[in-house]
Amino acid sequence: MASATENYLRLNGKYLSEAEDLIRQRDFAQASEKLWGATGEIVKAVAAKRGVELGIHASLWDYVSKLNSEHPEWSLRRDFSYMGNLHQNFYEDWLPEDYVKDGLEIAKGFVKKLRSLL
Repeated sequence: MASATENYLRLNGKYLSEAEDLIRQRDFAQASEKLWGATGEIVKAVAAKRGVELGIHASLWDYVSKLNSEHPEWSLRRDFSYMGNLHQNFYEDWLPEDYVKDGLEIAKGFVKKLRSLL
């Protein structure tokens, strides 16, 4: 049976891959949600590896703030805030194409940084 960390990592990879496909298909609202999901899952993976279980959305934001305090040079709060805008875009579909495409690169960088903590 997979650990919680392994499961979150699996979902992280799945959502990043799906986001790339959705961007190619020009479905920017769905891609936005996948990018939000991918970053949320990597935050949960790091927390789980450290024995912390995250529940509601607020706990994700709090944990990103904690990680940002540990690694201020990574600008994790800034990047996660960008993902929060993408999460909102899923419901409202108001962001321009380039914003979502930039979000893919920001999400990949965010994930790479947090994977280094695993």
